[in-house]
Amino acid sequence: MKTLRVVTYNIHKGVQGIGPARRLEIHNLAQAVASLGADVVCLQEVRHNNRQEENHFEHWPQQGQADFLAPPGYTAVYRTNAVTRHGEHGNAVLSRWPVLSSQHEDMSDHRLEQRGLLHVELQVDARIVHVLVVHLGLIRSSRVRQIAQLKRYLSREVPLDAPLLLAGDFNDWRPDTQKAFMDVGLHTSQVARQPTFPSRLPLAQLDHVFARGLEPLSVAVPRGQMWWRMSDHLPLIADFQMPG
Repeated sequence: MKTLRVVTYNIHKGVQGIGPARRLEIHNLAQAVASLGADVVCLQEVRHNNRQEENHFEHWPQQGQADFLAPPGYTAVYRTNAVTRHGEHGNAVLSRWPVLSSQHEDMSDHRLEQRGLLHVELQVDARIVHVLVVHLGLIRSSRVRQIAQLKRYLSREVPLDAPLLLAGDFNDWRPDTQKAFMDVGLHTSQVARQPTFPSRLPLAQLDHVFARGLEPLSVAVPRGQMWWRMSDHLPLIADFQMPG
């Protein structure tokens, strides 16, 4: 049986720190992503472009961050969630499997937070696997409405018998999010919390990978200085077994 490794990672736009002391981490992130050996990498806070940072950092990549982070042989799919004064950022999927289609839906709940979901269909051997990447809002009432919208999207766009992965930064450390998806058949394999935030001293799990139609095998979060220096989140690594 084939194992599918999925990673979700909020990369904090490839920059750490604030003000003049901020540092560019996108080059380290590229090496780190490649080292995970994932089949599918789901990214949040990915910059497509940012004129201010491009002028500030000498080695700012000429490509969008999704394309820059994609290891050789992977396909990058990016969609914008937020347009700002200096550029735009959103969600991305990096896949070692062929991409059949992609689409985006706006999930913004109020004018202060621009949010969205990225939906990608992958050809994994003989199966079509649906991958959704989200970054939900900071306000609990917003997340409740966004989860309801997400459920409507799933019922409209993803067949019930199709393998499905839902990954991202859910901005919720309570069990509410996990419970909310159980009634549509989405589950995780973890039996205990896997804290991913803040990266230096992780106390809360904000990042999740949920699945339907795939058998969960394991979940892990890498630790150490290499990881907490690159983003304010740690990546979450989830392995699944493909259906026969």
